[in-house]
Amino acid sequence: MKKIHIGLLLLLGIILISSCEKDDICVEGDTPLLVIEFYDAEDTSTLKEVPTLRVVGVGQTITVNTVTDRSNLSTISIPLKTDEDSTSFILINSSASDDDGTETGNLDTINFSYSRIEDFLSRGCGFIVNYDELTANVTADTDNWIQDIEITQSLVTNSDSTHVKIFH
Repeated sequence: MKKIHIGLLLLLGIILISSCEKDDICVEGDTPLLVIEFYDAEDTSTLKEVPTLRVVGVGQTITVNTVTDRSNLSTISIPLKTDEDSTSFILINSSASDDDGTETGNLDTINFSYSRIEDFLSRGCGFIVNYDELTANVTADTDNWIQDIEITQSLVTNSDSTHVKIFH
C-alpha cells in the first residue's frame, strides 16, 4: 500500500512539473508608450525643450508617472488608454503654482484617437495593446502654446521611435 502512495505521489509530481511552461514568466514586454518629440515651430528640424513641462491626464489629479514632472524636456513617452479609443492629456508649458496651489502655466489639451489591436504574447504575459490609425488635435483656446502636431507613425507597436512631433 505504501508503494502505491509513493508511486501516485511521484506520478502526480511528474505531471505537475511537465505542465509548467517556460513562458509562464513574462520577459517579452508591455503595451508600448506613445513617444512625442517637441520641435521649434520656426525651425521645424530642431528639437526644442518645453520649459518646466507638466503632463496630466484629463480627469486625473496626478501627473503622468512616465514623465519627470516640471522638467525641461524635448521628448516624452506617455501611456494611451488600453480600454478606450481615445486619450486626452493636459500639457502645461512653464508649469508653476501660485501661493494657493493654482496652476499658473500655459495649459493646452491634446486629444489622441486610435484603434486598438490586442496581441496575445504568451500565457505568462497575456495580452498587450498596440495602436493604429493614430490621430491628434489640440483643443483651441485663446493662448495655445502648441502650434502644430504631426503624426510621424500612425501605428504604435513599440516605444523605440517617435510617433508624434509637436511644434511650439
